[in-house]
Amino acid sequence: MAQAPALPRGFELPLEPRLPRVGSIDQVGVEERAATLAKRSIKREAKLFALELAVRMTDLTTLEGSDTPGKVAALSSKAVRPDPADPTVPSVAAVCVYPDLVQVAKEKVAGSDVKVAAVATAFPSGRSPLDIKVEEARRAVEAGADEIDMVIDRGAFLAGNYAKVFEEVRQVKEAVGDVHLKVILETGELGTYDNVRRASLLAIAGGADFIKTSTGKIQPAATLPVTLVMLEAVRDVYEETGRKVGVKAAGGVRHAKQAVQHLVSVNETLGPEWLTPDLFRLGASTLLNDLLLQIRKEKKGTYQNPDYFTLD
Repeated sequence: MAQAPALPRGFELPLEPRLPRVGSIDQVGVEERAATLAKRSIKREAKLFALELAVRMTDLTTLEGSDTPGKVAALSSKAVRPDPADPTVPSVAAVCVYPDLVQVAKEKVAGSDVKVAAVATAFPSGRSPLDIKVEEARRAVEAGADEIDMVIDRGAFLAGNYAKVFEEVRQVKEAVGDVHLKVILETGELGTYDNVRRASLLAIAGGADFIKTSTGKIQPAATLPVTLVMLEAVRDVYEETGRKVGVKAAGGVRHAKQAVQHLVSVNETLGPEWLTPDLFRLGASTLLNDLLLQIRKEKKGTYQNPDYFTLD
């Protein structure tokens, strides 16, 4: 990756010392590497492990205006016990809901290791005053959220107001304290891989515990090349500072094959240390059922009817 001679306008001190140099992305190179990683095969004995690992990394998500307490309760129960017929299938990492439904989810996952994540900061647009964004995040934590998924102001970012984006992340992280903060970049609106890298580094500098591809409302979202650019930004920060930051691929990961491709990219870019729900997540609403079908196929030798699993 080429190194730029200086950081772009907006990265003024004291932000500059906290970032590796922004650099630029070789579009052809990153797309070719992503395509190569997507072709990597997994040996049969490792496939079941990879599928169950993907389940453990899943943030089971519902973010619709029509969400009801009943829907969230059912989804949360599935998060704890994804396959009622097979207790060996692990729970997912988290349930992701709107802030007003956090308490419903918390009650249903009580006693399990499943976390409750809440979207905040004017999801999905990110367009509201900063004090309101901070208050919304704070209230979600008070309601019991274990994790906050915030969105950056893409308008500010694309206008070159990087300091504003950084400050919003910083203040939200300060408000939520030890609660894990995932910062959504909405990569489908950023336009270039260079912007994805720059936004990744801004979010990390502001205090993000995770950087996340998308709200799931914009396509394209979690493509392999975009995820790879974000993984490389995390790698560069780790090599320069020793700080570990997680990555969440959300939006567009619907099939088990895509999930495994992402796991291969994580392993090849960051190593096996990042193959844990603490450092990599898959945001999904439909992915889990395909993972469950593939797990049953690996265990029983035949595909099951999709109707065995609830539609979420």
